[in-house]
Amino acid sequence: MKWLFLSLAWLCVALGFLGVFLPVLPTTPFLLLALYLFSRSSPRWRIALMRHPLLGPYVRGYASKEGLSVRAKAVTLVILWVTIAVSVVWVADVWWSRLILVAVAVGITIHILLKKTRRQESTPVTDPSENQNFQDK
Repeated sequence: MKWLFLSLAWLCVALGFLGVFLPVLPTTPFLLLALYLFSRSSPRWRIALMRHPLLGPYVRGYASKEGLSVRAKAVTLVILWVTIAVSVVWVADVWWSRLILVAVAVGITIHILLKKTRRQESTPVTDPSENQNFQDK
């Protein structure tokens, strides 16, 4: 079972990474699922994902309910809108697909802006037992 969870976790990380570049593929749900699956199969990889320089602060903010930093929100929204703009201008060829892309982007923007904002960066997590919010119950 451990190998199945580990394989699924890596699949989720790959899909989450693709979601950074593909506007209709969600990043956060896949990364949160990867965090859960790593907690069941490899705590070492779970910590590595939480400590990742780009994804770590974003995933930690969701997993611990501390919220996202202002920088994480800004980077997320800039990447979102750049990829949506590229898709609308060069990829989507019918009006309704452009409308769907913009509607999805607006929904994600609202979600990100309504998410709690963390004003200061949290310290990196080295061991899940150091932070009660990351312990499995």
